[in-house]
This record gives sequence, C-alpha cells and structure tokens, in this order.
Amino acid sequence: MNPHEVFCPNLACPARGQHGRGNITIHSQAEQRYRCKLCRQTFSTRTGTPFYRKHYPAAVLTQVVTLVAHGCPEAAIVAAFALHSRTVRHWVTAAGQHCETVQQLLVEQPRDLGHVQADEIRVKTQAGVVWMALAMQVGTRLWLGGVLSAQRNMALIRQLADLIARCAALAPLLVVVDGLVSYVAALRRAFRTRQPRPGKRPRLVPWPDVAIGQVIKHTLRRRLVAVERRLAQGSAAAAAALITACHGGSGLNTSYIERLNGTFRSRLARLGRRTRHGARQQRRLHAAMYLVGTVYNFCSWHASLVSETGRQRTPAMAAGLSDHCWTVDELLHYRVPPTRWVAPKQRGRPSQATQELIRRWAA
Repeated sequence: MNPHEVFCPNLACPARGQHGRGNITIHSQAEQRYRCKLCRQTFSTRTGTPFYRKHYPAAVLTQVVTLVAHGCPEAAIVAAFALHSRTVRHWVTAAGQHCETVQQLLVEQPRDLGHVQADEIRVKTQAGVVWMALAMQVGTRLWLGGVLSAQRNMALIRQLADLIARCAALAPLLVVVDGLVSYVAALRRAFRTRQPRPGKRPRLVPWPDVAIGQVIKHTLRRRLVAVERRLAQGSAAAAAALITACHGGSGLNTSYIERLNGTFRSRLARLGRRTRHGARQQRRLHAAMYLVGTVYNFCSWHASLVSETGRQRTPAMAAGLSDHCWTVDELLHYRVPPTRWVAPKQRGRPSQATQELIRRWAA
C-alpha cells in the first residue's frame, strides 16, 4: 500500500482526485483501507476499480476478463473456473464500464488525427438487430470509440461523428466512410466551431481543411461488382497528402477499419455473422465493446506498428498515450480521478476556512 499513489474518491472532499498532497494515510493494512485526513473518510484499495465489492481474488477476475477480451467463450470460462454465468457477465460488464471511463479520459482528447476511417457492424441480438458504429485513427491504428443503436439512422451516425470531433484537434483531417448518405451531413455538422457574436446567436464556423471521402461498393446478387471512390468535401490533393503521410498508400479505402471490424468479430462472439451467441442486452454489448476496444488499444501489440528501431508498439504507444504495453491487470487497476473540486457558490464573502480550501485545493 502506497498512500502517495492514490487519491480521495469522496466527491464531497475538496482534495478529491489529487495525488501526493499528503492527505492520504493508511487506515488498515489488514483490511486494505486508506483514510483521507481532510474529509476523514476511509476507502478500500479496490475503490474505483472493477474489483470493488467482488468477493473473489483479483487474479481470478483478471484472468476471466483477459480471456473474454481475447475471444474465449463464456461457456468455457464457466466450465474452467466453476463460476456461474451471471457472475462472469457481471464481471465483464463492470470491466467494460471501467474501460469506457479510461478510454474517455485518455483517448477522447483533442489530437492531430490526420486520417480517420469509420464503419458499422450489424450485430444479431435475441430481440432483433443492433448496429455498432466504430472509428479509428489510421496512422496509429488507435480505436477512437464506438456507439450502438437499434437502427442505422442519422442519430447513430451523429453520435459517431461527435465522438470523432471530440478526439480531433483543429488540423487537416481526412475522414473516410462508406456510402451511407448520413455520414456527410453528420460530419459537416460535427466539425464546426461556435464563434460568439455580441447580442446575436453564435455563428457556427466549419473547420478548415476537413475532407470527407466515401467508398461505395456496388454489389449484384451479393457479389462485389464495382467500387466507387469519391470526395464529398475537400480537395483531392489534400486528401492524397494525408493518406500518404499516414500509411503511404494511395486512394480512398476503408481497409483499416474493416480489419479492425474483423478483430472485434474474432474477440467478441456476439459479433459473428453466423453465431448462436446473440446479445441479450444492449448495455452489456456496449460494455463488452469498450472492454475489447480498450484492451486492443493499450494491451495488444500491433504487427504493423513496429518502429524503425524494431521495437513493438501498441496503438496507445504509437499515439503517445503510453510508453509501454499495459497488462490487463494494470488496465483494471487504473483509477480515473474525478473532476477537481469547485467551491460552492454562496452569497457574501467566503470565510477564511473556505478561502484556505480554495487556495490549496481548487487553484
């Protein structure tokens, strides 16, 4: 136990989410609990992780989650570990929700993406069909995130476009998608900046140097007969420069996101085209998607990301988010700090005690 590496998780505490400030002490070695000297609350070493209130060794839960994230069927895990299927599903859901918070903290931050590809996966469920839309940065193979919807409509594509916009900085960008008409309007809507005007409604200014490419596949009797590539927005020269800078290829394509779709299908049995493992609840499918995607980003070597010195890299390492390949145990133990405390608004001048708290913890 190291009190300098943990933070107070109490949302009412002014010191919440801050490391190494001297406010955390060890409360009990036997019970594995810390104590915050400021709010005087105690908390477990498992607080803020999927291990919280799980009455099993952390090593067992880590092994189960690792197997699920790499495509092991649930029935095999139940037979090997003598667990109930509901226990396994509960663990996977908790791990997926934790991975989503890690993904939002580390990946959904503005950066120069350069080239992005997006696509959708049709998922069978016991109640019908669910569409899973995914996006990735081509240069680093980084999975940016995904969204789910019962229908392949404008609402689904807008959520995905907004997710890409949250990950993108104001820089030249190429987004390549399939022939779905909704993509063009959704991407144009997402890549806009609010420009305030005194006394008037803010003006929505489109981002400069954003190109949108579409790859339209024409089929006849379920056979591919032609592929049409076109730019819905932007110049051909700028798009070609971004493609060359990211992977040295030429021409618009969606091959990288399609390979990522294959990775998701191989690691998540519910995404198989012909499968008997239909998803039952959309929230569990959402959690499993983030579990597989985050493990892919931080815990999986990528064969195409070997550096010039011969060093293997993960997508997170290629994107500069990590300097090493994480283990699944490290991922599950990663604590996402809450937002920094903000002093509550009050009438009149704050007391000296409140001013001291603001000076020390809210600055």
